[in-house]
Amino acid sequence: MHPKNLSINDFFYELPDYKIARFPLKNRDESKLLFYKNKQISDHQFLELPEIISNNSLLVFNNTKVIHARLLFQKKTGATIEIFCLEPADKSAREAFNSTLNCTWKCLVGNAKRWKREILQKEIIYKEKKIQLNAIFMDQTDDYVIIQFSWNNDSINFGELLQQSGLLPLPPYLNRTANKDDESSYQTVFAKEQGSVAAPTAGLHFTTRLTKQLQQKNISSAELTLHVGAGTFKPVKSLLMEGHQMHRESIYVNLNTLEKIFDALVNNQPIIPVGTTSLRTLESVYWHGVKLLSGVQSAPQMDLHQWEAYQLPDHFLPVDAFKAIMENLKKNRMDELTGFTSILIAPGYKFKIADVLITNFHQPNSTLLLLVAAFVGADWEKIYTHALTNSYRFLSFGDSSILFKNQ
Repeated sequence: MHPKNLSINDFFYELPDYKIARFPLKNRDESKLLFYKNKQISDHQFLELPEIISNNSLLVFNNTKVIHARLLFQKKTGATIEIFCLEPADKSAREAFNSTLNCTWKCLVGNAKRWKREILQKEIIYKEKKIQLNAIFMDQTDDYVIIQFSWNNDSINFGELLQQSGLLPLPPYLNRTANKDDESSYQTVFAKEQGSVAAPTAGLHFTTRLTKQLQQKNISSAELTLHVGAGTFKPVKSLLMEGHQMHRESIYVNLNTLEKIFDALVNNQPIIPVGTTSLRTLESVYWHGVKLLSGVQSAPQMDLHQWEAYQLPDHFLPVDAFKAIMENLKKNRMDELTGFTSILIAPGYKFKIADVLITNFHQPNSTLLLLVAAFVGADWEKIYTHALTNSYRFLSFGDSSILFKNQ
């Protein structure tokens, strides 16, 4: 069956509210870890990961950083308007965060009925200087509002401005606002690249001590970037998946990471993406290589649409796909693959890169659960039933699993 014809109702399970972790554990690497391989399940602690995975494994981390995406503006009438920054409207994330004086974003607006399109103003104190931040309505679509931000001090860029004046967004299902502890607990220890509005949550279990233990076992690692958009929480409302529009997210993969993955493929090392975002990026990169090899595309920038992975020829070897990408980048004197992916991975998808997946437990009827079902087959139900009946904590601040792909 083509994934377009899947019914989301086949990926439902009952998730009691009390199973959702509202807060993280004090020691994030002491969370529970469900181990699944060859249809067998066992229970572990995340700290045991260095003993679970083989020494020649390559862990692939998403180093995106959650931004302070929520900006609160108070009108003279007293009404509060919330502007939630989704993504830059006309620049890359890096360019937007380095912008001075102004930049334009796609946003969601809370309490929009109270906003009569006048310029919203907010005063910020930064390094003992007063800065006025303005929000100017530019345009509107069914999905977002385009807003230009401007400020009167060119010594501060937009990334610094957001960090200083914005609030950290938390997933809507947590039903709480961020507190001081969330500033560290809702970021991975390897977060570097500003741009996400949600954390790549499988990475939250890693700590400095665990990373050192992995290094001592000569387990190698690589980093890439996928900026997690609000679309990751978008519910599937259509009965069949062909009616669902997958969200588009920006990615960055440098040559060093591409070379590490290429070498792992050549040497048959297990490639273990940490989280669904890392997995989606790796698989998307393969299909970009296929487009280069098959002559569908020659430009170095990637843009993979929702269903392309099911339409492109799939006989190309992963090593050849990655080699083509690296050669294309070098030919264009570039040291990083950039672009976008909207890939929807669902049962029927044939994985090209990932052998093992580290991932948390996801919401019912979600595209993330579809991805898990594609990876382990019908056993997703057995895995989730085991987690529910063995006191696992669910969703962003919950426990995790390590899943070996069903052949």
